[in-house]
Amino acid sequence: MDAAARVHRTAFDQALPWLAGLHTPDEDRWFYRERMFATCTLWGAFDGAAMRGVIAFHDDWIEQLYVLPDAQGRGIGSALLEIARQDADRLQLWTFQRNARARRFYETRGFVAVEETDGSGNEEREPGVRYRWTRGSAGE
Repeated sequence: MDAAARVHRTAFDQALPWLAGLHTPDEDRWFYRERMFATCTLWGAFDGAAMRGVIAFHDDWIEQLYVLPDAQGRGIGSALLEIARQDADRLQLWTFQRNARARRFYETRGFVAVEETDGSGNEEREPGVRYRWTRGSAGE
C-alpha cells in the first residue's frame, strides 16, 4: 500500500507540478488502502524489491496507472496496461487534458478520446479527457 501510494504521488507530482502537494502522504496511503485495494485489482511492476509502477482497474475502468519518472520509457506502463487488457473487451480511463505525455501514451496504444470536461466535476478542477479502448481497434 505504501509503495503504491508513493509511486502514484511521485509520478503525479512530476507530470502535473501545478497540482503537486494536493494530498498528504497519509491521505495517499488511506486512498490506496480504503479505495483502491478495496475496489480494484492492483498490479505492481518491481525492480527487485522496489515498486516502479502500479495499475489499479476494475470492470472496464482503469482507475490508476503510474510509473516512476526515472522508470518511464522502459515498457513498464505498457506491460501494466496489457495486464488490464488481457480479459477486457473495452477499457476506459480519465486523464487531464494538459497531461500531454499520458495522452500520447494512451493514444499510441489505441485509446481514443471520447469526452472532454471543463474540470468542474473533479477534485483538482482540472479539465479532463475520457479515453476508451475497444478490442480490435487500432493500436491493440
